[in-house]
Amino acid sequence: MAIIKRKQSIKMRHTRLRKKVAGTTERPRLAVHFSGKNIYVQVIDDTVGKTLASANTTEAGLKSQKPKANAATATTVGKLIAERAKAKQIEKVVFDRGGFIYHGKVKALADAAREGGLQF
Repeated sequence: MAIIKRKQSIKMRHTRLRKKVAGTTERPRLAVHFSGKNIYVQVIDDTVGKTLASANTTEAGLKSQKPKANAATATTVGKLIAERAKAKQIEKVVFDRGGFIYHGKVKALADAAREGGLQF
């Protein structure tokens, strides 16, 4: 029962957040999602509905390290998405925390992306 309530709370927060946050061609949306075991990040242009860059812990390079959905892994994924976005000439993004509270893993990922050169 508590898991259902938690997922509903995340969904409600994300719906409320998406009313205000949208990615454009100049400033795409950096969308974050945390499952129980993995971390997924995408840079999305909402005007055309296209993913421009992505990174996650299920990729071959990260999977060999046996990652967990913790702050240390979030830092690694944050640096990786910043690197890939910079390769596509994307420097400014809008941060979409996906309904998750800006604390712990979310903050670690955001800080790593900022260190990697993304501005938001």
